[in-house]
Amino acid sequence: MTTDLRIAFLPLTDAAVLAVAREKGFAEEEGLHLDLVRTTSWATLRDRLVFGQVQAAHMLAPLAVAVTLGLSQQAAPLAAPYKLNVNGNMLVMASAFAQALDPDIAARLDDPLGTAHDFAAAIGLWKRKPVIGVVHRFSSHSVMLRYWLASAGVDPDRDVILRVLPPSLTVEAIGAGEIDGFIAGEPWGSAAVDAGLAEAVAIGERIWRRGVEKILAFRTPWLEENPDSVDRLLRALVRAAAWCDDPQHHEALAHLLSRPQYVDQPADVILRALSGGIVPRVDMAPLSMPDFMLFSREATPFPWRSQALWIYSQLVRWKMVEHSADNTAKAASVFRPDIFRRALADSDVAMPGASMKVEGAVGSPLAVGSKRGELTLGPDRFFDGRVFDPERIEDFLASF
Repeated sequence: MTTDLRIAFLPLTDAAVLAVAREKGFAEEEGLHLDLVRTTSWATLRDRLVFGQVQAAHMLAPLAVAVTLGLSQQAAPLAAPYKLNVNGNMLVMASAFAQALDPDIAARLDDPLGTAHDFAAAIGLWKRKPVIGVVHRFSSHSVMLRYWLASAGVDPDRDVILRVLPPSLTVEAIGAGEIDGFIAGEPWGSAAVDAGLAEAVAIGERIWRRGVEKILAFRTPWLEENPDSVDRLLRALVRAAAWCDDPQHHEALAHLLSRPQYVDQPADVILRALSGGIVPRVDMAPLSMPDFMLFSREATPFPWRSQALWIYSQLVRWKMVEHSADNTAKAASVFRPDIFRRALADSDVAMPGASMKVEGAVGSPLAVGSKRGELTLGPDRFFDGRVFDPERIEDFLASF
């Protein structure tokens, strides 16, 4: 008997694992039929999940935390037992603005701290308070942008204007002069560069080497009432993610995602994020960034509770939520490593023995304790050298 699951997604490269699970038969082998519901905005996707129009959603990790904390329209407890990817976004700015930054773009992207200070100086030279597009107030990109700007003394609530717009409208908006730049998941930054409208200014992977991005979100009551369906879906996604991370499949994956029902952008533009060959300006050769977007390796799908708490710390930092023991517990509860472990218990998938870790502490590949097999975690440094200990949130917040 086949189980039907409706899953909402946005047209982004990081929806790849869902598309592959459906198109390459991984879901079917688990007795699932996936109805992938293409959605334009994160607000609409959130509502479809919260009001039960879909059973699961490809979602911004901070949005899942915010909905659970009651910060985003209708409050609802959400659960994320699976991370769909890490990294995958970049900040692009209008070419005229970028002229005030280091002309050596490779050096610019490799030195986020120096570039943040250059950006701060460029704000004063620009014709207006810079308008930067973000895809949602509670997006990974918005949280990362705030963290990056603040490192150079820029107040993201005072010195720039953050304007919310759907990812698929970002290129049109910068072309019309409505915004001066934007930060979004691929392929939209590459599309703006390809159109000659913008240059890459900062790469998410260089701000936080293994920054949490999209998660698979469920309403918590539905997740708890349907354990078999959840487990089968997670098993299918783990296999699909391994397929996505295999370089031999990147070209085929780019063509799959280029279809109108998925991302509907040229395959060669989509391929850049998958292969890590990022074109930062229209007249430049690609720069090699092999960790630009990860789907499977280094336990990418594993939902570390410490990453949910890092997101929470940033919501507290920017006064979006009051810090309390209750709110801390709610935020931590969104990421569900227990469900991930249950679903993969009979598989040969290596997974961490712990559910939390000190974020930003790994500088080079590190072998860690695993329930089975060998597991190596990649570097997860923050660009400013800070580390986040989830047991010491107050000390982390005081450091700012």
